[in-house]
Amino acid sequence: MPPSAGHFDQETPNRRGSAPPGPRILVTAGPTHEPIDEVRFIGNRSSGRMGMAIAEAGVQAGCPTTLLLGPVFQPTTGLKHIHRFQTSLDLRRLIKEQWPTHDILIMAAAVSDFMPTNSTRGKGPRRHGPISLDLTPTPDLLQEAVSDSLPTQTLIGFALEEASDLEEKGRRKLENKGVHAIVANPLETMDADIIRGFMMIHDGTIRDPGTHMTKAEFGSWLIEQAVDLHQGK
Repeated sequence: MPPSAGHFDQETPNRRGSAPPGPRILVTAGPTHEPIDEVRFIGNRSSGRMGMAIAEAGVQAGCPTTLLLGPVFQPTTGLKHIHRFQTSLDLRRLIKEQWPTHDILIMAAAVSDFMPTNSTRGKGPRRHGPISLDLTPTPDLLQEAVSDSLPTQTLIGFALEEASDLEEKGRRKLENKGVHAIVANPLETMDADIIRGFMMIHDGTIRDPGTHMTKAEFGSWLIEQAVDLHQGK
């Protein structure tokens, strides 16, 4: 069952002392692994570090924060509310459970675009020569979350593209998905400790930190922007 707002305990750090907690934040992070058989999968190179940094920044900002984390290593963090997923369908179920009890959703997970149409039981045999796989598009979790959102909720997606056309493709995704904002990141973000991202808002404006940042620094900046965007609705 999805947790209610009352399930967020008093252990959550709050820099504002006795002030009420900030908006409830839901963050997705990491890749999905779509099984070919019980050993092999289709996935991607996402480490989940950006999403984890965002979630940790939410806690530090005094916001009750839940992290939905894919099949990556989970370091020790101050997060009290973490749910793990493997596949896009696992993540879909968790979002449907958790989103109704949160105010802001930040979709930083790198969901695979395709999944095998049929998954083989056990370990499939190794074959010589070319093989082919029947693939099915995974569900559009960002679009589904938009459809399930209330007017009082704020949804932020991510765009990971080549730097040369990052803004153009980010703007297109912003318009097509109907989210409140898109965080635009160059492809180099996947492997880098220092990143150069910015946020594109549905009103046509761009919020840009104006400098390279560590993922932890960017996470803190993004939480500030997300809370400000939510409170300004």
